[in-house]
Amino acid sequence: MAAIITGAASGLGIAIAKRLSQKKVDLALFDKQGEKLSALSGQLTGNCEVFETDVTNENEVKKNVARVVEQFGSVEILVNSAGITGATNMKSHEVNTGDLQSVFDVNFTGSFLMSKYVLPHMLADHYGRILHIASIAGKEGNAGMLAYSASKAAVIAMAKVQGKEYAETGVTVNALAPAVIQTPLVDAMPETQVKYMTDKIPMRRCGTLEELADMVAFIVSPENSFTTGFTFDLSGGRAVY
Repeated sequence: MAAIITGAASGLGIAIAKRLSQKKVDLALFDKQGEKLSALSGQLTGNCEVFETDVTNENEVKKNVARVVEQFGSVEILVNSAGITGATNMKSHEVNTGDLQSVFDVNFTGSFLMSKYVLPHMLADHYGRILHIASIAGKEGNAGMLAYSASKAAVIAMAKVQGKEYAETGVTVNALAPAVIQTPLVDAMPETQVKYMTDKIPMRRCGTLEELADMVAFIVSPENSFTTGFTFDLSGGRAVY
């Protein structure tokens, strides 16, 4: 079984790659940071290949998905974990239009392009698991994070649409909406923005990368066969609906 993981060079992507590697899944690691990908691949057991890829570049995505299928024979799992927050801790009228577009390009368009070119192969095999990493911000909206919140809401909507479109094909498409997970991306955010988010979590802590990776492993497993178009929560009690 082969999996493509985007954003594999840091944060969530690294944790997911390590967890799936432990489950003996063949890995195709996608990220713009080629050197970091190569370093990660050396830490993983089993079959692992590195594909330096900008997920916002359609030609690169198309070419490298085809390379994955050529090398592994198929692709059964796609985890879209590439994402950026953009500038935060500002009101909507202060948001830079170019920054907003960049966030949408990575978070939404990147996930769309990856699924666009992976889906035909999964449909041909009558089996697949696609997981878009969204965020609790996409369900509730985080003040000071317009671009990020709106882009993740779009990701959630895409999972709902794709889940319905492919429900009878053996391919499931779901999303995961974490609250704050302790990652380098979160560490780089303003302290006031992180406090705003963690104050909303009843457990009063960030989630861990291990907790996220374990949930991802279930969502993309063969055992998770009757859930599609759904957004799983990982929120420490913040989301109860």
